Amino acid sequence: MTQRITDLTLSVLACVAATLLSWPFWRNFEYWPESHLAWWIYFITGFVLAVYVFYVFIGSLRILFLHDTQEQAATTVKDKLS
Repeated sequence: MTQRITDLTLSVLACVAATLLSWPFWRNFEYWPESHLAWWIYFITGFVLAVYVFYVFIGSLRILFLHDTQEQAATTVKDKLS
Protein backbone atom coordinates (compact mmCIF):
# COMPACT_ATOMS: atom_id res chain seq x y z
CA MET A 1 0.00 0.00 0.00
CA THR A 2 2.87 2.36 0.83
CA GLN A 3 4.47 1.63 -2.54
CA ARG A 4 1.29 2.64 -4.37
CA ILE A 5 1.02 5.87 -2.41
CA THR A 6 4.67 6.64 -3.16
CA ASP A 7 4.18 5.93 -6.88
CA LEU A 8 1.05 8.06 -7.00
CA THR A 9 2.80 10.91 -5.17
CA LEU A 10 5.74 10.78 -7.58
CA SER A 11 3.32 10.76 -10.51
CA VAL A 12 1.41 13.77 -9.23
CA LEU A 13 4.63 15.71 -8.55
CA ALA A 14 5.97 14.95 -12.02
CA CYS A 15 2.70 16.07 -13.57
CA VAL A 16 2.64 19.29 -11.53
CA ALA A 17 6.16 20.06 -12.78
CA ALA A 18 5.13 19.30 -16.36
CA THR A 19 2.04 21.49 -16.03
CA LEU A 20 4.05 24.39 -14.64
CA LEU A 21 6.52 24.08 -17.50
CA SER A 22 3.74 24.17 -20.06
CA TRP A 23 1.78 27.01 -18.45
CA PRO A 24 1.10 29.86 -20.91
CA PHE A 25 2.45 32.49 -18.50
CA TRP A 26 6.00 31.44 -19.33
CA ARG A 27 5.32 32.10 -23.01
CA ASN A 28 3.68 35.50 -22.55
CA PHE A 29 0.23 33.92 -23.04
CA GLU A 30 0.95 33.39 -26.75
CA TYR A 31 -0.90 30.08 -26.73
CA TRP A 32 -3.83 31.18 -24.58
CA PRO A 33 -7.03 30.31 -26.43
CA GLU A 34 -10.05 32.55 -26.64
CA SER A 35 -12.09 30.16 -24.50
CA HIS A 36 -10.63 29.84 -21.00
CA LEU A 37 -13.08 27.04 -20.23
CA ALA A 38 -11.63 24.97 -23.07
CA TRP A 39 -8.16 25.65 -21.72
CA TRP A 40 -9.11 24.44 -18.21
CA ILE A 41 -10.76 21.32 -19.62
CA TYR A 42 -7.61 20.69 -21.66
CA PHE A 43 -5.32 21.06 -18.63
CA ILE A 44 -7.45 18.99 -16.25
CA THR A 45 -7.92 16.15 -18.75
CA GLY A 46 -4.24 16.20 -19.66
CA PHE A 47 -3.22 16.24 -15.99
CA VAL A 48 -5.34 13.19 -15.15
CA LEU A 49 -4.05 11.29 -18.18
CA ALA A 50 -0.45 12.25 -17.38
CA VAL A 51 -0.79 11.02 -13.77
CA TYR A 52 -2.09 7.69 -15.06
CA VAL A 53 0.73 7.37 -17.62
CA PHE A 54 3.42 8.21 -15.02
CA TYR A 55 1.88 5.76 -12.55
CA VAL A 56 1.86 2.91 -15.09
CA PHE A 57 5.38 3.80 -16.23
CA ILE A 58 6.76 3.67 -12.67
CA GLY A 59 5.05 0.31 -12.09
CA SER A 60 6.46 -1.11 -15.33
CA LEU A 61 9.91 0.18 -14.48
CA ARG A 62 9.72 -1.52 -11.07
CA ILE A 63 8.76 -4.86 -12.71
CA LEU A 64 11.60 -4.48 -15.22
CA PHE A 65 14.18 -3.98 -12.46
CA LEU A 66 12.71 -6.90 -10.50
CA HIS A 67 13.11 -9.21 -13.49
CA ASP A 68 16.69 -8.00 -14.02
CA THR A 69 17.52 -8.69 -10.39
CA GLN A 70 16.03 -12.19 -10.60
CA GLU A 71 18.00 -12.96 -13.78
CA GLN A 72 21.25 -11.82 -12.19
CA ALA A 73 20.56 -13.95 -9.11
CA ALA A 74 19.80 -16.99 -11.29
CA THR A 75 23.00 -16.43 -13.27
CA THR A 76 25.04 -16.17 -10.08
CA VAL A 77 23.60 -19.43 -8.74
CA LYS A 78 24.19 -21.16 -12.08
CA ASP A 79 27.82 -19.97 -12.13
CA LYS A 80 28.41 -21.23 -8.58
CA LEU A 81 27.00 -24.67 -9.43
CA SER A 82 29.10 -25.14 -12.55
